[in-house]
Amino acid sequence: MKSFTVCALEDFPLINSGDDLAEITIEIATKNGIAFEDGDIIVIAQKVFSKAENRVFKLKDITPSRKAEEIAKSIGKNPRFVELVLAETKRILKISRDILLVEDKRGLVCINAGIDKSNIRGLDNFVLLPENPDASAEKYHARIKELTGKNIGVVICDTYSRPFRRGQVNFAIGLAGIKPFKDYRGKKDLFGQLLKVKNIAVVDEIACAAELLMGQATEATPVVILRGLKEALALAGKSSTRDLQIPSAEDLFKNTL
Repeated sequence: MKSFTVCALEDFPLINSGDDLAEITIEIATKNGIAFEDGDIIVIAQKVFSKAENRVFKLKDITPSRKAEEIAKSIGKNPRFVELVLAETKRILKISRDILLVEDKRGLVCINAGIDKSNIRGLDNFVLLPENPDASAEKYHARIKELTGKNIGVVICDTYSRPFRRGQVNFAIGLAGIKPFKDYRGKKDLFGQLLKVKNIAVVDEIACAAELLMGQATEATPVVILRGLKEALALAGKSSTRDLQIPSAEDLFKNTL
């Protein structure tokens, strides 16, 4: 019978700038009775990395530009917050009341460049995404392997809205040691028909599975371990979440926003 397990690490501490996340993860996993095995996948909320990498900013320290002030007036936001968003933005896709939809400098399409203030101490504090989530995942992956000797996949995740669907889901924004896709193209289905477009974004599905235990409010379980999905790690090679982003030439919705 096919199966896999998902477990959240309980009593994970609040993270401070400069903390060794891999060391803390192993320590807390041990306290939870978990010994890492080859093929395990660690899914971690991006905010943990943002805090460790000192990506927390106070609005009072931000000086808004004239552009930020103009946009802030049109959408009803604090101009200092808008300036933070603009600093993380490659291009603005849509401006409307309460919403600033952008492509951020990592290539992610998201509201407010992924900046928010949930689960962070201090009313004036806002958390930005890691500068390079793939690089953060790679560094963490290497450190985990150094400390455990195990081949373990890493997925850094964040929660995003989806076009044409209500509600939010978890997406992978950084990864290491794991293939982003399970590609069925060129294979046949049950009745011998050739599959032409089935290329499943496995890392996004893994991120969604982890979110069921992570939660978004007071759960305090930002790290989840998946076991039983070794196929996703097989022959991973050098992988990146940029492989998940649709290039401009293939974008069916280009110039429609």
